[in-house]
This record gives sequence, C-alpha cells and structure tokens, in this order.
Amino acid sequence: MEPSPKRSLSQKTQLTAPQTICLGFLAVILVGTVLLLLPFSRTDVAAEEGFGIAVVTALFTMTSGVCVTGLSVVDVGTYYSFWGQLILLSLIQVGALGYMTANTVLLLLIGRRMGLKSRVALQQTLDIANLGGVMPLLRSIIATTVLFQLTGIILLMTVFTPDYGLAQGLWLATFHSVNAFDNAGFSLFPTGLVAYVASPLLNGVVTLLIIFGGLGYQVIIELYLWLRHRLSGTACHREFSLHFKIVTSMTWMLLLFGMLMFLITEFNNPATLDNLDFSHKLLAAWFQSVTSRTAGFNTIDIGNMARSGLFLTAILMFIGASPGSTGGGVKTTTLRVLINCTKSALQGRDEVLCYQRKIPDSLILKAVGVILGSAVVVCTATFLVSFAQQNLEFGEILFEVVSAFATVGLSTGITAKLTIFSRLVIIVTMYIGRVGVLLLMLAFFGDPKPSVIDYPEENLLVG
Repeated sequence: MEPSPKRSLSQKTQLTAPQTICLGFLAVILVGTVLLLLPFSRTDVAAEEGFGIAVVTALFTMTSGVCVTGLSVVDVGTYYSFWGQLILLSLIQVGALGYMTANTVLLLLIGRRMGLKSRVALQQTLDIANLGGVMPLLRSIIATTVLFQLTGIILLMTVFTPDYGLAQGLWLATFHSVNAFDNAGFSLFPTGLVAYVASPLLNGVVTLLIIFGGLGYQVIIELYLWLRHRLSGTACHREFSLHFKIVTSMTWMLLLFGMLMFLITEFNNPATLDNLDFSHKLLAAWFQSVTSRTAGFNTIDIGNMARSGLFLTAILMFIGASPGSTGGGVKTTTLRVLINCTKSALQGRDEVLCYQRKIPDSLILKAVGVILGSAVVVCTATFLVSFAQQNLEFGEILFEVVSAFATVGLSTGITAKLTIFSRLVIIVTMYIGRVGVLLLMLAFFGDPKPSVIDYPEENLLVG
C-alpha cells in the first residue's frame, strides 16, 4: 500500500468559512481605520489630537461602523470631514451587508465567478439552509437594500432640505437613511435626532427603515412574494415559513411591549417625555422601543432616562433584531426557542413545539449556547471596564457594554469618558457581537468532529 500523500502548505493553511468571515471583518476595520487617519478625512478639530489618541479614535469609530453599532467617542458631524463621513458610511454599508456579501458583489462586478468555498462562506453569512439559494438571495438583498435606502433618502430630504438647503439636506438624508436601514445609529447631529422628536415624518420613516432592516432579508423577500401572490389574484395558497412567523410575531410583540413600558416609565420624567403632549409622548415612546433593539438613534436624552427605562432598554438591546438582518443581539428567534423550551418543561413535554412544528434538538442547543456565550462576553467586558474605571457607575458601564455587544449604539453619555483600555474592551465587544459568539468559536476551534461513541444517559437534579 502506498503512503497517503502529504498535504501541501496551502492546503494546511487554507481558511475555513468562519475564519474567512472573521478575518474579513478585521481586514475591513483595519483598512477603514487607516482611511480615517488620513488628513482629508478629519477636520481641524481632530488635527489637535495626538497620533496615539487619533489611532484609537479611528479604530473605535471604524469598528463601530463596520459592526453597525453607532457608538462614538467623538462627534462624527464635526470631527470628520465630508470625506471621512463618506468613508464611514461606505464601510457601514459593507458591515451591514456582511463581509462575504460585499466581497461577492465586488467579484460579480469585476466579472469573476464564485468558487465553492466562497459560496459556503456566503451561505453561513446569510444563514440559509442550502447553497442553491445563495445567488438568488444575494441579488434580492442588493435590490432590497437599494429600494429601502433610496426611498428613505427621498422622504427624509423633505425633512432636512427646508432647514439645511438642498446639498446638505441630501447628505443628511442619505447618511441617516443608510444608517437607519443598516441599524447602525450614527448621526451627524451632536444630540442625535432629539430636535425631531415631534416630527411624524422623520419618526415614521426612520422607524420603518429600522424595523425592516432588523427583520432580515429573507423575511422581507417572503413578505414581498406573499404580497405579489395576493395582488396577482392567483388561487394557490402560500404558506409562511416558521422563521417568518416567529420573527414577525416576536418583533411586533417586543415593539408594542417596549412602547407601552417606555410610556409608563418615562411619562412624568421632565428630562424626557413630561414636556411633550400625549401624541408626541406616544411617538417618542414608539421611536425608543424601535431603536432600542437594533439601531441606536435617539429622540430623547438617554442619559436622563429613569433607571427603570434604562434597564428596559438594556433588556431590549440584549434581545436585539432577527437572524439574517443588519441588527445584533441574541436575536428574536433565540428568545422564542427558549420561551417555548420553558413552556414545554412546565407542561411536562419532552419535545419543543412552535406553530405546530417540532424544534430540532440541535437548534435548542444552539440557542442555549448563544445565550450563555453572550452572557459570558457581556459579564467579562463589564468586569474589565468596571475594574479599569472606578469613576463610572456600574449601571452606566453595563448599559454601554450591552449596547456595544448588541451593536445598538445607545449610550448614557460615558463613551467619550472611557480610557484607552476601556475603549479597546468595547472595540473587542462590538466585534464579537457583530460576527457572533458561535461563529467566532468555530473560527478558533473549527467544526466539531462527529463522535462514534454513544455515551450512556444519567439523570441529575436541575432547578
């Protein structure tokens, strides 16, 4: 028998799909950081900083942008020039689409075909079941993104143009529309969107962009196909997928619950809702409920919210958006799986059901892993920042860390007060939150090897 040939060096060093995705995000962040450090990207305000501080500031801003978070240690509108803002916005778009999606679009534009490895990596990025649906879904994603963002730009221009003129109004509309749909949350205004708390058009447009961006492309496409089917008047019945049912039902429940609770907790708070009439209180509570789970925009002063309101915001941030979307968090589907697990345990069932469908055991294990891994990351980052900065309150630190991990971007105002060490901790937290705990573990340790050993079962006390 001939000995098996040794693997070549290229085969040994070949990256797996998770490693490609994780390293791809890192590469985009580093390239963006270098671009933000160039003289034409910054204003005279930024030029006064030392080089070391400038590097950390650029790295923090670009990580927050590529990870579609929205946290910033500087005022983006005054610190960066138009070109710096354009670079940031461009890489926010790359981060929202995902490294593999953006890379695939670039390859298609220059006429290159996708290899099998690229298709597998893109499949993991888009979180779809089979390779056959990768390219149709990719084309639909690009079309959906352009349609929603362009619509948002046109509508927001009617809000900004009367105050800032056509050119500046167009840029403000573009920047905020892209950030809203991408769930990034960067604003060119020092106080966010507080000045527009009573604007129904801005509140309506921004929240709808955030909601659809947080639903995920597969849900949007499925909804489009259902509407096309209904409008065509064909007789065949189209059944929604389990994913669609869970995502949409959990989204609306969380949105309505959040609005009601924010209305209750902030109703008489003179620093947030108290000075608004009832209709504007409803509008502000609705906006806060929408933005807390994914985006990071604000129409009220987050730092002056009641403690109960801040705690509610942290919970909604940790839950986050839905799989396959531009938002972060542990995801709505993960929460629903765990809720149904609890329901089955209380009912004495040995299987987990949802909408008359059985949830696979592997999916339950994945949901548990996501929750536990996310909790470990949040606790570790909170401990490190708390240890490094005794001058900050624990609640403010926890809020900042959850916002970073869930890639939301809301802050009580302590971001600029963070030390270099704390900023680096937040940078790592944002990165982990964007690529995902499980994907990062797969990048480090590789896919689990199947075991041929069947171990015996044994009971133990739980709870």
